[in-house]
Amino acid sequence: MAWRDSKASGSRLLLFMASIILGIAAVVSIQSFSENLEENIAIQSKILMGADFVIDSNKPLNEKVLAIIDSLGGADGRSVGFGSMAIFPKTGDTKLVGVRGMEGAYPFYGEMETEPVTAAQTYQESGGALVDATLMLQYGLQQGDSVKLGNTVFPIAGSLISAPGTSGVGALVAPPVIIPYDAVEGTGLIQVGSRIGYDYYFVAEPEQDLVELDEVVDPQLDVENADLDTHISTAEQLGRSYDNFGKFLNLIAFIALLLGCVGVASSVHIYVKEKLRSVAVLKCIGATRRQTFLIYLLQIAGMGLLGGILGVLCGLLLQQSFPLLLEGFLPFEVQISLVPNALWSGLILGVLLSVLFALMPLLNTWFVSPLQVLRVEENGYQKSRKAQLWVLLGIVLFIFSFSFWLLGSARYALYFVLGILVVFALLGGVATLFMRGIKKYFPTSWGFTARQSLLNLYRPNNQTTVLVLAIGVGTFLISTLYFTKDILLAQVSLEASEDTPNLILLDVQSDEKLAAANSIEASGLPVLNNIPIITMRMHQIKERPVRELILDSTVTMNRWVLFHEFRVTYRDSLVPSERTVEGTWPLERQGNGIIPISISDNVADGAQVKIGDTIVFNVQGVLMETKVAHLREVDWARMQVNFSILFPSGVLEEAPQFHVLTTKAPDAIKSAELQRDLVRKFPTVSIIDLRQILTVIEDILGKIAWVINFMAFFSILTGIIVLIGSVRTSKYQRIKENVLLRTLGAKGKQILRITTLEYLYLGLLGGGIGIVLSLLGSLLLARFVFEVSFVPSSVPFLVVLPGIMVLVLLIGLLNSKSVLQSPPLEVLRKEGV
Repeated sequence: MAWRDSKASGSRLLLFMASIILGIAAVVSIQSFSENLEENIAIQSKILMGADFVIDSNKPLNEKVLAIIDSLGGADGRSVGFGSMAIFPKTGDTKLVGVRGMEGAYPFYGEMETEPVTAAQTYQESGGALVDATLMLQYGLQQGDSVKLGNTVFPIAGSLISAPGTSGVGALVAPPVIIPYDAVEGTGLIQVGSRIGYDYYFVAEPEQDLVELDEVVDPQLDVENADLDTHISTAEQLGRSYDNFGKFLNLIAFIALLLGCVGVASSVHIYVKEKLRSVAVLKCIGATRRQTFLIYLLQIAGMGLLGGILGVLCGLLLQQSFPLLLEGFLPFEVQISLVPNALWSGLILGVLLSVLFALMPLLNTWFVSPLQVLRVEENGYQKSRKAQLWVLLGIVLFIFSFSFWLLGSARYALYFVLGILVVFALLGGVATLFMRGIKKYFPTSWGFTARQSLLNLYRPNNQTTVLVLAIGVGTFLISTLYFTKDILLAQVSLEASEDTPNLILLDVQSDEKLAAANSIEASGLPVLNNIPIITMRMHQIKERPVRELILDSTVTMNRWVLFHEFRVTYRDSLVPSERTVEGTWPLERQGNGIIPISISDNVADGAQVKIGDTIVFNVQGVLMETKVAHLREVDWARMQVNFSILFPSGVLEEAPQFHVLTTKAPDAIKSAELQRDLVRKFPTVSIIDLRQILTVIEDILGKIAWVINFMAFFSILTGIIVLIGSVRTSKYQRIKENVLLRTLGAKGKQILRITTLEYLYLGLLGGGIGIVLSLLGSLLLARFVFEVSFVPSSVPFLVVLPGIMVLVLLIGLLNSKSVLQSPPLEVLRKEGV
């Protein structure tokens, strides 16, 4: 019976299957790509690192660390890395670059891709430099030109296309330049305060257990402020980073699937409603409740299985596009392969979600009475509230279980489910209130077409709720993306005030401070800040030495605080990015007593200290006992120089220090002129142009937005299919209504206007509610999560909302074309049959 009935009605259910196909395709493609990405990271982890493991430190290695390296058979290669200003004599331009001095045959896995190819092997012997390929294009450089780093001019041996460790956001801000290791000292760039990274690369023996090596050696290195990373641990860390983004995309795909399921429920509701008389007839001739219920349940399950199969196939095709979508984020090429788990999950999802969301309307077949054959009124049967509650509970539990499987956290899964329920409930609630409001306060004075279009929103078999849900959720996703992007950009944007710097001079030595300040002022620009910086580490927290805390596995302090080399300044006032949490500032040191300090709240939490606790700092070999006297909240997102720890004036003035100077250039031309002048006079000084960093951040956010928009498109596309399905499913009902209107004297143009207004209302209602909800959600994010003021983007209002309205109108009219053109005799013949 299920097969026979589906052959007659299958075409009407194909569109609901299409919405399932899209959702399954989105989920399967992302799951498959995430699995492939994880496998590729594991396989290519050695190539990403260029070695089996590396020992690194941000200061020259001491005797104990060197002894550990010797015990491991000695390093096979080493490098020293730091940021510096580069001058290109050919053009006179300057640029902040990431310098790496290399020694040995590194990389030992993969290759350093250069142009010409031989430059990767010859640059060390020739004493040349490999310059980032994009940088060479940007400044019109060629092989044979030169680059000046500090006090040394290097011939450019070739362009660097790719190499292990040269990708990521850091490479966008400071493009890589590789030089021979022995040439680094001659540049004079390693000075007090310079941020230097020392890396020692190793090739493991075939039988060496890297996991055990990490467990045994890494704790020994931690005590000496060094670290060991294996290609396995690095791959796991990289995998986690991409896994979080994959989970986010998975949730967007899952929302698209849920939208499809709403379309399933709506289509099945109308489909079953038209079958109730047939069900009543079947029960009159002896069919049981179970038999009639299973006839339609089997139909839906079969459609779900077929939709799952087609969705899996579409997902596999869609997966091929992901390497292109994420090209700017991945440091390697992903090899695509089949993932059985994703395929099976797609099939199971297709069946389970189809059945679950169809159960509510299918319950009508269970409770319909045989007497319904003789009844004329609608809904002449009683539903079981208990059965409905069980179905709803099953749907919520399934969504929670699937979310938990995606996120791996019960708390986050619960938040996601609650968020979905709130958005769906608000959209559905507004749609219901809108229909009731129209019915109660109907504008009887309006014209015929306007009144009739409003009547269509709450007529029998209307699709107002499901279409508002489909349109609203898609609009909600896209609008929230734009608003959130604005919030993130607002956090890092440069303020327009005169005292907000956009150029920062780093590593200015004490004997250069006055001359550098004079050069800035001579160019007509102000010196906004002259900040002294002293480097130090925590030696003792409260009464326990840091070395003891590092070795104690029961300590719950955040370990970064124990290993971190703090850059500290001294001043007697707070800056706009700081807010007092507890205590008062400044405090004066009493004689030679304990030094009062101010620390940021995140350091206080990490070190588990509070007001009155003592911390002993190692200031380049000198121990200083301090007391926490003031706690600050620091807005680290603001583009200015912020500090975790403040000392009062009169304590650190004689300590070895370097300086940071800041100024504000009115435009890019003045900024470039000043940078060229300063780098010529002070070749060891690094200059950060905050506007360039902001451009990089905007570019990254733009790429992320494009990827998320691509996934949100599935929600919109699913909403379109739900819209088409809803119009198609109720097509015959609409034909009958139009025949009645024509019989009463309505003209074709009037019916067209009625339909046009109806879909404009639906587009405006669904899109408008979606944008309003996203506006409220983004406002809450800005207020309670990011803690910034929120100025919404105009794109959702000026582009997204009109676009959604036009799209809904076009889809509605195209699918209503046959309804508008159907002659009355066609309906009368069907009624006669």
